[in-house]
Formats: sequence, structure tokens, C-alpha cells
Amino acid sequence: MNLLFFLTPKQDVAFIYDDFTLRQTLEKMEYHRYSSIPVLTRRGEYAGTITEGDLLWYIKNHMDLSCERAEDVPVSAVPRKRDYLPVPVTTTMDELVAAAMTQNFVPVVDDKKSFIGLVKRNSIIQYCYDRVCGASRDVRASRGEKVRA
Repeated sequence: MNLLFFLTPKQDVAFIYDDFTLRQTLEKMEYHRYSSIPVLTRRGEYAGTITEGDLLWYIKNHMDLSCERAEDVPVSAVPRKRDYLPVPVTTTMDELVAAAMTQNFVPVVDDKKSFIGLVKRNSIIQYCYDRVCGASRDVRASRGEKVRA
């Protein structure tokens, strides 16, 4: 199975640029109700992922931060605990499942390292569920048992 079947294209993904401010990042994440969001360069390359936790730790360590001052803080100044690792568009389903086990989404890049979209973990779980249930139905049908659709 090709991962492109599961891809949410870049045009349908909320992301931030690495030159956004802390306030822009907070507002975008709040608007979309995301706990993590991809960070891209202006050239369209995947730069990493920023999470609510990264933002909260930064704010905690800068208690004098106000909404107005957050407009002057580049999001690139916020340390990230870890980045979601991107996969190339040629990744196998086994590799995609392995990547999704520790990430909410899997960023997908082309051969020039440009971000082309992401695969959401729930899409992968649905794929795995369908395969397990389909295999279970096939086994029961081969035994002559009644199988509900």
C-alpha cells in the first residue's frame, strides 16, 4: 500500500513558518485546537514540530511574558523537546506504522526535503483495524462461519 492514499496534502494542513512569532503560533494552534503543529521554512522545507508542551515550558520559564511581548519572540527561540521525524514519500507501510507509534502525525517530504503533507495517526490506525478485521472475517468465512458485513 502506498502512503499517498493516507496523505493529507500540504494545502489542507495547518502549519507555521519558522519566522512566526510566539503569539502567531499560539493563535494558530488555538484556532485549530492542535496540540502540535508542523514548522516549515519559507522555502517549504520541513523544519520540525512544535508542541503545546514546548510552548508551555517556554512561557513558564519566561513568566514576565505578555501577549504583547509574545509578538516579539520568534518561535525559533522556543526550544523543542523533540521533532516529529519526517518520512520520504517512498516509505513503506511498515515504516509508516512504526513512525506513527510515537507521533500524532507523520510529516512527509519529497526528494528535495520539501514538505508535501502529513499522515495522521488515526488514518494509520483505521488502515490497521481494517486489515485485522478483514483478515478475521476471511478466516471465519473459510471455516464456513457466518460473517456479518
